[in-house]
Order: sequence, then C-alpha cells, then structure tokens
Amino acid sequence: MSLNSVNTNAGAMVALQSLNRTNEALNVTQKRISTGYRVNDAKDDGAAFAVAQAVRADVAGLTAANEQLGGVKGILDTALSGLTKVSETMVKVRETLVRLADDTLNTDQRAQYESQYNALQTQITNFISDATYNGRTLLSTTAPAGGDIASTRNESGTTYTLTAVDGAGTLIVATAPTDAAGAQAALGTGGDFETVQSSISDALNQFGSDSRYIDAQVAYNKDKVDSLESGLGALIDADLAKESARLQSLQIRQQLGTQALSIANQAPQTLLSLFR
Repeated sequence: MSLNSVNTNAGAMVALQSLNRTNEALNVTQKRISTGYRVNDAKDDGAAFAVAQAVRADVAGLTAANEQLGGVKGILDTALSGLTKVSETMVKVRETLVRLADDTLNTDQRAQYESQYNALQTQITNFISDATYNGRTLLSTTAPAGGDIASTRNESGTTYTLTAVDGAGTLIVATAPTDAAGAQAALGTGGDFETVQSSISDALNQFGSDSRYIDAQVAYNKDKVDSLESGLGALIDADLAKESARLQSLQIRQQLGTQALSIANQAPQTLLSLFR
C-alpha cells in the first residue's frame, strides 16, 4: 500500500493505535494511584482478587472474634472482681467464726458476733448476685443470666467454653453457728468454712486462667490480623513511587502521541493541496 495514499492514512492509523494503547495504560496507572491498589477488582487480576477477598474475610472474622472476646473479658473481669471481694470478706468471716468458737462468750457477746457474721454472709451473697455484665454472670448456673458461656475465639467460629460455678450453692457460708461447738465444726476439716474457702479458691484459679487465656487469644488474633494484612498488601497494593514515575512517562507519551496523530492527519491534506 502506498504511503502517500489519500484514501488510507496509514500513518494516522498507527499513531492512533499507539495513542489508544498509551491511554489504556494511563487509565490503569491512574486507577492504581487513585485507589492505592495494584489489584482493585477482578478485572485487574482475577486470581489475586479472589485470594484478597478470602484474606479480607479472614481479617473481618478475626476482628469480629476479638470484639466478642472483649465482651467475654468483661464477664470474666466482673466475676473475678466479685470473687475477690468475696475472698476478702472471708478473712473477716474467719475472724468472726474464731470468736464464735470461744465457749467463754456470754449470750449478748455471742448475739453480737452472730449478727456480724450474718451481715458478712449477706455481703458475700450480694457480691455474687451483683457480679453481672451485660446480663450474664459466671457465678451462677441458673439460666438465663447464669450458665456456661461458649465464646467464639477465631475466624472459623471455633468456641472456647467458660464454665460457670454455682455461687449460691458453693461460695456462700452458712448462717452463723449458734454455739461454740458449731463454730468449731465449721472451722474444722471438712467444715463449712473450709469447704466454701476451697470453692472460692478453685473459682479464682479457674477464672484467672480463663482470663489469661482470653488475653492471649486476643493478642494472637491481633498479631494474625497484622500478618494477614501484610500479606494482603504485598499481593494487591500498588507501588506508588513506581506508578507515579510511570504516570509521568505515560503523560509525556500521550502528548507525543497526540502530536504524532496530528502530524499524520495533516499528510493527506498536504497531498490534496498539490492537485488544487
């Protein structure tokens, strides 16, 4: 085909094709710079985008799990606070119980100590009944407020079970003994005080361990989210320094392509003018 054809401007066609390719590349680069992503949707890279969506789902799941664990942490901390107050009160309970075990007390003195003892028992009862968070408690096995709690711990929905204790049945001392022998029995091996104190110690140990586990799980989930987001960035994030340099290059090519097309379009007009 003649390069000087007035019917087909081959130069203009080549210049236009080159300019179109430059514009397409420029659009891609501008999209990457404006979004910050090398892979913004499935049209950019279907496989990478599919992987990115799966990773984003994992991150969302871990974030939700940590939010749920935060609520469970509140229930645990409330239970531990109540148990700590109960444990502190048990110190005073023992002191009063030792006094009641003395057979030399007169009737009035015994009545005073019994009243003090029963007031301490009431305090313990209140500490346990008030240890609720968002309507839930681990110091009762009675629904709906009490009972075991199965908490979501990861993005797969795996649960960790917190076992509730029967606070009313195992963590509260009986009413004050009415004589020295009864107080002595309560203080003895297998007595009421020793049994309740042992239950309180077991509950403190159990919930303390649960609290440490929840803290560790939350920290692990955060570390995992950071790792997933780091990998996600390596997969789909754009290199903005590189894209910025590429943008400048493409803008220059676009200007030159436009000029080349303009020059090519003038060639047929030049040929036509020769025949006028």
